Amino acid sequence: QVQLVESGGGLVQAGGSLRLSCAASGLIFRINAMGWYRQVPGQQRELVAIITSGDSENYGDSVKGRFTISRDNAKSAVYLQMNSLKPEDTAVYYCKVVGTLSAYWGQGTQVTVSS
Repeated sequence: QVQLVESGGGLVQAGGSLRLSCAASGLIFRINAMGWYRQVPGQQRELVAIITSGDSENYGDSVKGRFTISRDNAKSAVYLQMNSLKPEDTAVYYCKVVGTLSAYWGQGTQVTVSS
């Protein structure tokens, strides 16, 4: 059974930084991409950042230049360094792992940015 465990969310003031971590456990045949999405109540889940097995990175327009995604293949982990946080970054952040056969989601971690 695949599990994704997220950590690193919390409350931070505008302009501050947080680092999210997500570690996958269980058997995943092959990881093609790992990424982060976020969701605000009443809105659709949106892409924050994604990194492929070839280390190609893609970011949502609103976070470009402020957030950085990285991965540790040996640990089946993905990280999101978030700098210069803004109140509009407040959301539940979800980790996603895309394997060859299926995709998996974490339980979400709350990020709150106060003004």
